[in-house]
Amino acid sequence: MDIVTEIVTTILAQLQKPTLAFLIGGMVLAALGSKFEIPDAIYKFIVALLLLKVGIGAGISVREANFVELAVPALLAAALGISIVVLGRFTLSKWRGVSQLDATATVGLFGAVSASTLAAGMAVLDDEGIAYEGFIGALYPFMDVAALVTAIVLARLATARKAATANVQGGTITMGGGTGGPAVEKGLIRGILVDTARSPAISALLLGIALGLFARPESVYASFYEPLFRGLLSVLMLIMGIEAWSRLSELKGVAHAYLFYGITAPLVHGALGFGAGLIAHHLTGFSAGGVVLLSIMAASSSDISGPPTMRAALPEANPSAYVGTSTGLGTPVAILSIPLFMALADWFVGF
Repeated sequence: MDIVTEIVTTILAQLQKPTLAFLIGGMVLAALGSKFEIPDAIYKFIVALLLLKVGIGAGISVREANFVELAVPALLAAALGISIVVLGRFTLSKWRGVSQLDATATVGLFGAVSASTLAAGMAVLDDEGIAYEGFIGALYPFMDVAALVTAIVLARLATARKAATANVQGGTITMGGGTGGPAVEKGLIRGILVDTARSPAISALLLGIALGLFARPESVYASFYEPLFRGLLSVLMLIMGIEAWSRLSELKGVAHAYLFYGITAPLVHGALGFGAGLIAHHLTGFSAGGVVLLSIMAASSSDISGPPTMRAALPEANPSAYVGTSTGLGTPVAILSIPLFMALADWFVGF
């Protein structure tokens, strides 16, 4: 009974937070037939500001961290982000009726990191008096950017391959085989990588990271980006809620796939993160608290940088699928899993 109460309490708390509350608000407006809308130019401006803010904050965190201590956990975090996307893409997309594009966007968010879930994990450890590395926040961009870029590249690569195959007269292209196969594949991947790096969303994110690393943007970050952040994010989620409702009908018949993935993926990903944390512990003395937080980062799904990045980079993907699954299901499960990973870390490492 206590577990049920805790689950219900956690879900209600998530419903009251701006990220999910404004998303639902937008869906309600759309369901009621409201003509409310935000001009596309304003939407793009908001996305640019949000991603610049996320990037600058991440760059500052990385710059202030000890490079030697950060290197191993950072590489493992990036590998986790990539692995979660690749694993999820070849599982979720196998469900009958699930669009490969929607599946890739969804797993991209699950490979990225939820700042609010990470903050919740830190708060729990602080309350318990459990120590962890001060650079933990700096691991965020490594996992986050790696997952988002991997998802976008895989989605665009699949789209490009499909288009190339459809355009061939009298046969099909065999990528990686036949005359010119490897050259075509190499050129295609290079083009997708360049195109992804130049896309507005990833460009803003990478620019922010570079500014945080090599400039001194703390004053403008604290006086401009930080105060505006929550308000702009609420407007963005309102827009995505309206769009999500308009495309909700596309999920009929495959909703069970996203339900299953949203509930099980955080636990699987958290286990992967726990394993990576143990590797870091044995290689560098990474603390038990750090192992817990790396597990929580892997279990979480992006609620800040992910949705606008996917919306801008993959406009054809259905936000009802990727936002609903990650924020509506993945976040509560990830938060509820925090005690599990604390118990595992105490068992294997010891606080």
